[in-house]
Amino acid sequence: MLAEVDLWTDLAGISLKNPVLLASGTAGYGVELSGLMDLSRLGGIVIKSVTIEPCTGNPEPRIWETTGGMLNSIGLENIGVDALADEVLPLISDFGVPVFASIAGDTVRNFARLAARLESAGGLAGLEVNVSCPNVEKGGIQFGSDAGATAAVVTAVRENCGLPMFVKLSAAVTDIARIAEAAARAGAAGLSLINTIPGMAIDPVSRRPRLGMVTGGLSGPAIKPVALKSVWECYKATSLPIIGGGGICDENDVIEFLLAGAAAVSVGTATFQDPDSAIKILDELPAAILRAGSNSVIRLVGSLRTS
Repeated sequence: MLAEVDLWTDLAGISLKNPVLLASGTAGYGVELSGLMDLSRLGGIVIKSVTIEPCTGNPEPRIWETTGGMLNSIGLENIGVDALADEVLPLISDFGVPVFASIAGDTVRNFARLAARLESAGGLAGLEVNVSCPNVEKGGIQFGSDAGATAAVVTAVRENCGLPMFVKLSAAVTDIARIAEAAARAGAAGLSLINTIPGMAIDPVSRRPRLGMVTGGLSGPAIKPVALKSVWECYKATSLPIIGGGGICDENDVIEFLLAGAAAVSVGTATFQDPDSAIKILDELPAAILRAGSNSVIRLVGSLRTS
């Protein structure tokens, strides 16, 4: 019976054999996990955010485990767009799954430059446009906290790149649906929801912050209810295809995101506990779909019953 479950999904015209992706920022460039899991089984990979120039990231400590989640302050450490395009993309194209590159600019112009450079490199299915990173001093979350700034970035990327773009938004705003609508009007192909939520932790003995940059981004199960609400609100407001993520740890979490309106999901923080978590979730997903009263991913997307 499980063989009759159709895991295929469509993401703005990108065909995925299943809806389970590895989330940006938690799987490196994919190569790091290739010896620990069969990446070819996934629906796709979203690689860590890249900037124009190489970035060393934030001072340590960068990670702190919290109740129900994890705080990180990596600071977009990366090798730079030229090294990514020339050295990494040729390697991960052999995985046989759609690859999405995440771009993070500190100006609208740099978002456009990143998109153009990566399109010219080839091998990518689409872009994740990260306008919501809470862990950098320049750029970052301010692009995603203002509808006009989000639209400006989306417009610039669209005018300089033909790849489908999925705008990654933060829930740390007054009205995420309004910003999603601005992204849709500007030409976004889809959305990626949500980024980490700003937070902090303190050592009560030393009276010092646990992270080198004082604050960081909270991820993991603690943010799943916020992520689900964001997906539902943006799905209703835009009908754009959504990559949903935030605290996904098992197959039932995936079902919740599908029902809220996500066409695909990204598994992130769970990979720190178990690098093979995405594959284990995928193995259990067909049975979960049947328990939800369906036989396909597509039929579940956005089918939440509210009355």
